[in-house]
Amino acid sequence: MFRRTKVTDGTGIGQVGIKIKSRVPGVMITQFIEMLPEGKSHPDFTRKPIALTIQEGKFAYFKAIVTGDPQPTVTWSRNNGDVSDTSRYQTKYDPNSNEHTFEMPNVKPDQADTYKCFAKNEFGQAIVTVVLNVIAVGFKKNKVQQEAAESPDGNFKTVLKRRSNVRPKSEQPEKKDGEIDPKFWELLMSSDKKDYDRICAEFGVTDFRWMLKKLNEMKKDREEEQAEFVSNLSNLKHIHVNADGTASFEIDMDLNEPSSSIFLYKDGVMVPYTKELGDQMKHTLKRVGKKYIFSLRDLMPDDAGLYQLDVGDVNMFSTDFKIPMVDYLVKIQEVKAIEREDAVFECVLSNPFSKILWFGKNLPLEQDDKYDIQVSEDKLIHRLVVKDCLIVDKGIYSACAGIKSCNAWLIVEADKDAQKGKKTARKTTRAGGSGMDLQKVAEEQQTKLVKEREERKEQIIAAAAAPPPESPPALAPIQAEPQAAKDAEPRIVSEPAAVADPPVVEVEITEPGITCGLSDVYVLRGTPAELTVKMNIDRDGSWLRDGEQLDSGAGVTITKDGTSHLLTIQNCKDDDSGVYRFASGDQSTQGKVTIGGVPEFDPDDLHKFSKPVIIRVGQNAAFKMPFPPQESLVVSWFKDGTEIKDGGGVKIVREPNHSRLLLRDCLRTDAGEIKIQLKNPFGAVEATSTLIVLDRPGPPEGPVETVETTSSLIEIKWNPPKDDGGSAVTNYIIERQQARETLWTKLGDVSADKTSIRDRNVTHGKKYNYRIYAENPEGLSDTLETADSIMAGIMILAGSPGAPTVVSASKTCVNLTWTPPEDDKGVPIIGYQLEKRKKDTTLWIALNALNEPIEDVKYAVKEVTEGAEYEFRVSAINESGSGDPSPPSAMVCAKNPNMRPCFKDPEDFIVVRAGNSARVKICYEAEPPPQITWLKDDEPIPPCINIINTEGMSQLIIPSSKRSDSAIYTIKAKNSVGEASFDIEVRVTDEPKTPGPVALEQTVHDKVAISWAPSPDEELDDRLYYVVSQCESNTRVWKNIADRLFTNTYTVNNILPGVQYHFRIYAKNDMGLSDPSQSPTLGVNSNRVPIPSNKDNSSEISFERPPSILVPLKVHTPPKGYKLYMTCAVRGCPTPTVSWYLNDVCINSDHNYYITNAFGVCSLYILRVRSKDSGVCKVVAVNSFGQAECSTKLIVRD
Repeated sequence: MFRRTKVTDGTGIGQVGIKIKSRVPGVMITQFIEMLPEGKSHPDFTRKPIALTIQEGKFAYFKAIVTGDPQPTVTWSRNNGDVSDTSRYQTKYDPNSNEHTFEMPNVKPDQADTYKCFAKNEFGQAIVTVVLNVIAVGFKKNKVQQEAAESPDGNFKTVLKRRSNVRPKSEQPEKKDGEIDPKFWELLMSSDKKDYDRICAEFGVTDFRWMLKKLNEMKKDREEEQAEFVSNLSNLKHIHVNADGTASFEIDMDLNEPSSSIFLYKDGVMVPYTKELGDQMKHTLKRVGKKYIFSLRDLMPDDAGLYQLDVGDVNMFSTDFKIPMVDYLVKIQEVKAIEREDAVFECVLSNPFSKILWFGKNLPLEQDDKYDIQVSEDKLIHRLVVKDCLIVDKGIYSACAGIKSCNAWLIVEADKDAQKGKKTARKTTRAGGSGMDLQKVAEEQQTKLVKEREERKEQIIAAAAAPPPESPPALAPIQAEPQAAKDAEPRIVSEPAAVADPPVVEVEITEPGITCGLSDVYVLRGTPAELTVKMNIDRDGSWLRDGEQLDSGAGVTITKDGTSHLLTIQNCKDDDSGVYRFASGDQSTQGKVTIGGVPEFDPDDLHKFSKPVIIRVGQNAAFKMPFPPQESLVVSWFKDGTEIKDGGGVKIVREPNHSRLLLRDCLRTDAGEIKIQLKNPFGAVEATSTLIVLDRPGPPEGPVETVETTSSLIEIKWNPPKDDGGSAVTNYIIERQQARETLWTKLGDVSADKTSIRDRNVTHGKKYNYRIYAENPEGLSDTLETADSIMAGIMILAGSPGAPTVVSASKTCVNLTWTPPEDDKGVPIIGYQLEKRKKDTTLWIALNALNEPIEDVKYAVKEVTEGAEYEFRVSAINESGSGDPSPPSAMVCAKNPNMRPCFKDPEDFIVVRAGNSARVKICYEAEPPPQITWLKDDEPIPPCINIINTEGMSQLIIPSSKRSDSAIYTIKAKNSVGEASFDIEVRVTDEPKTPGPVALEQTVHDKVAISWAPSPDEELDDRLYYVVSQCESNTRVWKNIADRLFTNTYTVNNILPGVQYHFRIYAKNDMGLSDPSQSPTLGVNSNRVPIPSNKDNSSEISFERPPSILVPLKVHTPPKGYKLYMTCAVRGCPTPTVSWYLNDVCINSDHNYYITNAFGVCSLYILRVRSKDSGVCKVVAVNSFGQAECSTKLIVRD
């Protein structure tokens, strides 16, 4: 159901005006009355007009189909101007198709506008808008000057013609000798290099070097022009013919502006196209992402030409559509093959064709393991071999040569001789073929083509050698032409044929002549025929058939009556067919007599065809009717008396001995009488079948009527569905839902012959909704639902509640409360509906729907406007609906009450890392808005600090904080009611620096005094303190033994003898810990008593030594572009300095090489080696005692 809104605009006196949503997007409907009478409806569009972009001078039109009862009146208008000029605007209505047409012949640019279509009757009106864009054609000097004058920046691009040199024939300048057609360059710029030779040969260009040079210059200019409109251009696919008989070309474009205009030209003439009416206009554009596909349908020979795609005035793509003049002498025939057998399709063309397109089930086929495509030497015979046929290969196959195509079925039947469960071997036989001697047909056609070429050559030579024509002599008297009637149309003769007397013409005749001759006639077999010849004088003559003399007798009678000569065939037989000739002296006339019969069907085939075809919705329906091959036979298919055309979801195959009709994806509307008609010059015969499309039934017909309603019973009834889905309805299923609930429960079902039900399980005063399904063997229909809820019994409404009381009010919310009604009439109250009314208005607006009642006796109204005054009323809701409203509340203004400023949950301490931005955000409440002031240590804040004040919040922002920004910041808020202030401490700090050296002093046996130099940050940060950690040799675990020390000394107790102790001192502040300061070792070694040495010549051990190479470099031969990792090992004391050399050049500072030294392991890493990296690579290690080096070869392979 659609939500309806009452309006008053655009309606007459006494009309309501209800906005209703249409099922067709873009249609606006206004209903004039609350409830429509039964069987009546407001106007609506079932087909709205489609936006149109068209070339100037073309025929523009909009079409619309409207519905409504009574029949709506349709009018048209435009936004900027009127449509009263009948020479420019014409409205038409077709009662058969119910189409309203608005036509604009020879459309002009000033007619581009937004148009409106109005459909109106006494119950409402429907409106739809549509845009017409008109593309101006040609260069109009006055218009250019006018637009140039109006252009303030002098930009003339919008008023000039397209930049392409290809122009319509009417605008092309006279071509000079040796001048190259502009189409040549347009095709080259859109083609691949492999096509250059073919295009140059076609246009007679032989200087390739000059062509390539000029082409590169033109491409550079064209790319600069294209860059104005597109950022990328790719995947250019030239025009080609598709399996469905259409032609298309594709291009991928990234438009800089999606709204850029796209134009299509053919031989320089703009072609109108559509983006929406793909099945109604010849040229269409389809866009998928950034891919643009242009298509042409209903191909004809005059569709050949140069097609160009422009964006704005710049050409993006050009493609040449060539349609060869070719036809099929022998078409492909239906093939019946057995599984694992090859199938062959063959055809013969009227002209040589190097390659035709083959399609299988609408997909293009190429030469591969599955398909073998063969072409004869003379290129007239073409074959498609489908190898190793399977059941999945069955379908329609087609051959396409130019714009001509033919198709046939491939029917694959299961191999009855195959053993179950085993795969049969591939068969060596082939099925199909045309059944004709194709080689003979091709040779005859080749001889005919050679003869035609020779005749054309002789005509050209004769025309070149012929003298110039002389002036014509005076006309001599012309003799009456005896063969005048020879070219007359053939006529059907079903009764004795008689030639009507010609009108008498008074002409002076000096010689014998034939005034009424013979013509070709068709005569039904078994009926008489008469041939009549009249001469201008009484003279004898003779009759001949196929060159043989005829006399009276053997069923033929020859008579003469004055100047009339009559030949009568008593009972026409097939032997009587032939060319009949009448001769009298040197005068003669002849005509062909064809004897035949009306087409016939085989009785068995006719009986088989007459059986109904039964399918389900969405399936395909196929009809096939065999018939004897005949000449001049026209096959037509009809549905319900209307001829069916090939195209869309209809596929018609016509072959010499049968015809097939395929209807794809059938709907219920496709059901009906299917008829095939065979027609020849002798008559017509028809065969009729029936198509039955099964589907689930349509919904039952409404509306649902209430037969009876009491406190304990509700009886409803409905009508059977209009469409039973092709099979009879078996029963109806009824479901019920209590109003304002979501659960549907099954009430029961009734048989098809009963269209009513009684619901006895109801509660008095409650409302119920019902929906009905129709069911047949195909399934359930859509539902028919009750339009409004049905109440059990009579309506009992609750009394009015107490008037709402205003609890509080602000600019965004008004809080209300009320008391329940004193009398609920014995029916429980479900909730309440609240309404509001703005001051100085009479309209009460509901704040909640009846099906969304307010369950409590209080409500916060947030749908208010600041400063506006409102009053409210409330009504109680029970099962019967909404009761009488309460008295209105007192008028209340939606504004905040006056209050002194107060701050909401502010933070009083903020820590910020130095260098970062500091942001202090304070939220407050105050009415009226207060004046905000910020102070730093009771002084005005400096200019470098930003203050941002918004409603209810103030922010202090320090963009890049320093330690000097640490302070007490105070915010003060003051208004007319009072003032308030709040202090925030902002501390700007950084991670503390390491404390100074640590000293240990053990004055007592088990105690140690630790002292350290203060951290440099101690003076800058009064919140800095120290942490002491201890590690014992027996546990080797660090633990904190003192925290939050604000002094530089600490005494450690419980020091054990024989245990080593280590201590660390950390500085800590709000940012965290500093790096530790290590203490000397306290313990065993430090307490050991030194032992005096008895040796006088004691010497100390020295580890100092010169550098040496422990692991030398190795030879490396990496390929070019690969990575290289080279290492060696060096030792020495003190640690030597290592340098890398490539070809005696130091590369330590070269960023192309990554060099590391980790504890004597020296590494060189090259991400991608280059040819110039080849050479001698050397490592040199140097310290104060000497140097060592090693080298190797680095060879980079190509």
